[in-house]
Amino acid sequence: MNQETSAPEAQLEHFFRNFSVRLSPTPRGARLARLLTAEQLRSWGLPVDPARQIVAELAANAVTHGRVPGRDFRLTVYVIADTLRIEVTDTCGDRPPTPRPPSADAEFGRGLALVEALADRWGWSPGLRPRKTVWADVVLPSDALVPKSEPLT
Repeated sequence: MNQETSAPEAQLEHFFRNFSVRLSPTPRGARLARLLTAEQLRSWGLPVDPARQIVAELAANAVTHGRVPGRDFRLTVYVIADTLRIEVTDTCGDRPPTPRPPSADAEFGRGLALVEALADRWGWSPGLRPRKTVWADVVLPSDALVPKSEPLT
């Protein structure tokens, strides 16, 4: 009987994955954050949503509320065990995220409410001055964590 076993390194690789990139604080940078996240998650064999939407909202906030000309924002996405963590770090540490209920006719102001609805947990932390990081955790479904094995030939 043939049994396929994986090396300990492969098992660790499956349970810890990391992607990080600096992007310009522009609408194009926010769009690129969303697209890069989706492609990275696909390459890891993980579900794209709701992470894609969370990144879209956090990156849009970094571009809209955390923008300082000439200073990029950082997107970091990593998986440890069964949790996907999304972090967006901008250079406006003096402006903490403050969720506000939007008025019914408001065109803006729903981003953090969406993050709160889509993520299992979210929050923010100050970084080295002048930075802050807004983060969101998504617990991955157990079937997404099963390594995709290649068929034996």
